[in-house]
Amino acid sequence: MARWRPLADDLDPRVREFTEQLRRQVDRGGLSVAALAEATGYSRSSWERYLNGRLLPPRYAVVALAEATGADPAHFTTMWEVTERVWSRAEGRHDVTMEALRIAEARAALGEFGPAPGPAPAPSASAPASTSASGSVSASASASAVRRRPVVLFVVGVVAVVLAVVGATVLTGGGGGDDRARPGPSPTARAAELPAGVKCTGQDCTGKDPEGMGCGGGNARTAAAAWVGGAYVEMRYSRVCAAAWARISAGAPGDTVSVTEAGGARRSQHSRIGQDPAAYTSMLAVRTPGAARACATLTTGPHGCATPPPG
Repeated sequence: MARWRPLADDLDPRVREFTEQLRRQVDRGGLSVAALAEATGYSRSSWERYLNGRLLPPRYAVVALAEATGADPAHFTTMWEVTERVWSRAEGRHDVTMEALRIAEARAALGEFGPAPGPAPAPSASAPASTSASGSVSASASASAVRRRPVVLFVVGVVAVVLAVVGATVLTGGGGGDDRARPGPSPTARAAELPAGVKCTGQDCTGKDPEGMGCGGGNARTAAAAWVGGAYVEMRYSRVCAAAWARISAGAPGDTVSVTEAGGARRSQHSRIGQDPAAYTSMLAVRTPGAARACATLTTGPHGCATPPPG
């Protein structure tokens, strides 16, 4: 019996149910993950991601699992189709959620530096019974002032540093008109702005592995997809990484997949299927998914592309 890791608490219930069904079927078939990989042609690392709910398996991987364990492929294919729609919607919502979080954080930061409350009113001589209440208000105001003092000191410190930097720039002639002489933000500063686990953005991602750099999974969505012969090609896009890559599933050894910039310099990244019938390219920095396309060329001859709408 396989021992499975607990699924993420925030996993969609329908995705959770589908993943648990796959796990139960693997257990019924008496297969280890390594044996499942050998029986289906999909790598062990791929199945670990599929069965831990980190990645939705391709349709053909689900069919291969059913056939390897003696189950009805049609049943699992139907479940996969429902789950795939849920997964795609979740990927689209993730982009909106990330933007909302950034706006909320910005508003919260502005709220920290709002005006301090005025002093508490002095207790009235004609109302001695309210002395205790007034004392509580004064104590609360004092505590609030104490809490705000580090924030005020921090702001003063930041302003002082900014003024010092500006003054040094002016004195050294850094305020000239040559923009090329101005250094961009350091890699450390850029990394500090990225979500946890994401290691690059924009041009820093070009040529790098999307999974290894944290740009895949929940940080990416399928911007376009198409069938090329019997293979399924997708154009994957990560908004947080500002990069795209191509992915091919259900292909054969030697089939190639590429992601190419639309127009301009037409930069591209390529990959070729090996033992695993699925493969993906390195990333290509693009501002929008419509600025690139994913194409596949099969060893049997067919060639086709998945092209997102422009914009």
